[in-house]
Amino acid sequence: MDKIDNLDKKILEIIMKNARIPSKDVALECGVSRAAIHQRIQRMIDMKVITGSGYHVNPKILGYATCTYIGIKLERGSMYRDVVPELEKIKEIVECHFTTGPYTMLIKLYAHDNEHLMELLNDKIQHIPGVTATETLISLDQSISREIPIYHDDKQ
Repeated sequence: MDKIDNLDKKILEIIMKNARIPSKDVALECGVSRAAIHQRIQRMIDMKVITGSGYHVNPKILGYATCTYIGIKLERGSMYRDVVPELEKIKEIVECHFTTGPYTMLIKLYAHDNEHLMELLNDKIQHIPGVTATETLISLDQSISREIPIYHDDKQ
């Protein structure tokens, strides 16, 4: 697999802060042509360094006031392959991780309020075959939200 160089890292650092920044502005900041920026971004997409782009939506503005992390225990860890498609049907779930530690899986979901959260837990998540227990942690406030840092040499 191709490696990314310092110019790629600088491009990533810029576009991670603002995915809508015009290529000409990225090119100007990096000291290369706009075509070079396009080629490098496309190459990083092809290499799966860049896996998506889009807008970040504020769930609270859309009426989802409760952010929750739920640890899920399964009868057997191997059941996660069967449980994930069932979790995907629950639109309020935005992340799902197969984990080590006390839980088999950890999910993140948004609910309108505590009543909605209880419905999701009692009527949906806990009814999935293989789910033996859940533990709910409600997020009171999100203090940090960022992408992984990009380190590069500025000596290019």
